[in-house]
Amino acid sequence: MEPSWKALLPFLIVIPLSIWTKQVIPGLFVALLLGSYLIEPSLLGGIKTMLSYTVDNVMQTNNIRIIIFLYVFAGLISMIKYTGGIKGFVHLVGKKVKTARSALLLTWISTMVTFSDPDFRIVTIAPIMKALKKRLHLSSQQIGFTIEVTSNPVVALIPLATAFVGYMVSVIDKALKTAGIDAKAYTVYVKSIPFNFFSFTIIIVGLYYSFFKYSKKAKASKERARAAAGIRRWNQQEAVEFASEESTNPNEEQGEEGLESCPRAFEKDTPVRPWNLIIPLSIVLVLTLFLSWWDGHRGAKNFFDAFLRSDALGVMLESLMITMIITVIYFLFQKFKLADLLTHFVKGGNELMSVILMLALIWAVSAVSEDLGFSEYITDHVKGWIPHYFVAPVLFLLGAVISYFVGSSWGTWGLLMPLGVTLAHQSGTNILLVIGAVFASGTFGAFASPLSDNTVTLCTILDLPVMEYSRTKLIPAFIAAGLAAVLFGVMSFVMR
Repeated sequence: MEPSWKALLPFLIVIPLSIWTKQVIPGLFVALLLGSYLIEPSLLGGIKTMLSYTVDNVMQTNNIRIIIFLYVFAGLISMIKYTGGIKGFVHLVGKKVKTARSALLLTWISTMVTFSDPDFRIVTIAPIMKALKKRLHLSSQQIGFTIEVTSNPVVALIPLATAFVGYMVSVIDKALKTAGIDAKAYTVYVKSIPFNFFSFTIIIVGLYYSFFKYSKKAKASKERARAAAGIRRWNQQEAVEFASEESTNPNEEQGEEGLESCPRAFEKDTPVRPWNLIIPLSIVLVLTLFLSWWDGHRGAKNFFDAFLRSDALGVMLESLMITMIITVIYFLFQKFKLADLLTHFVKGGNELMSVILMLALIWAVSAVSEDLGFSEYITDHVKGWIPHYFVAPVLFLLGAVISYFVGSSWGTWGLLMPLGVTLAHQSGTNILLVIGAVFASGTFGAFASPLSDNTVTLCTILDLPVMEYSRTKLIPAFIAAGLAAVLFGVMSFVMR
């Protein structure tokens, strides 16, 4: 088809519609339907074209592998919850925490074993912090902020053994093909990580807020609580009530009350077995590292070059499958029923069906746009509108607005990556910088937006009002976003 302004319509429709509905999937669906009717403008032709694009793109080898990876990974996490891995880990670390500062330090350090997925990290760490907050004089806002700043922003920077990697490589791969760039998507992804400036700036801002800003508020709150307690003790009846409130419940001291109030993490009768979390995650991490090296070591110049040469998506899927087999056998030796394990595996995988649907639509929309002549039209008309040194900062700011109203980092990445890479390629902007800007913009929304599933999950566990809590994050989020925008602007002049 001859390139025309119609090639821009799917992208011009999907972004405002996603913001209006606060959902990415309806916007993608309408964009795909519109693009299909532009290609085949007949009563049933558009529907048939839409189905054809969807099926053809889902059936591609890499796309099928991504779908399997996401489903199996979610199923594994669900089985770990069922067998007491999360509950056991919570109990294990809960006995080590004695002060508020050590609790916050634990929250940061725990990222090393809960980095696989933001929601997984939240349901692992939030219950124990909730159970400890009264004893350690921590506020729910302080706990929530510390957990969130070490969730999505950190996971987005880790190139191995996370639920994000497969998706991030997928959107880059599709964008590179759309722009006609011949490069390995995983290699490009790894090289773009240093340019996810928002993740780095919000982590730095988060360190200050966690250990200094909030600590001052917590200290003042503690002093006010002590003063109020002294006044109440003058009244005998109030003193009795105060003593009753402050008396230690054995179950609460062990964290049981806070833990049992988190049904997403585990049920009341879930066993306490921390190794059911530690062993599977260790296996998948070690296997991913080893198989990545093994797959690419032939002809590699050095250790790191072997990782870049490997089939990253295939390796991660192989590692996950081996881990699944070993984990199921390990759970069966613990007398868990195979039927129950399978039930929870399917339950966990089904929780990601909305993400899988979104991926299928993104792949189809990208293919439709390409057949409409999107790349050619950008080359002939759009590339001159934005100077190359404005592409990265403009994409970051645009994506930050979109992700805030949509509440989805994955949705924002899927929407903007094809447009961003094509603009960068045609305008001469450094592609790694633009990819980093797109990833940074989605990370902003996942952290700051009240519609983010991370925020909703966290507020549910910590009993926080979503809107009120989200407002407390805006100032640090804007500070980090401002610093990131400046860095994108500066680096656009430095890098060509």
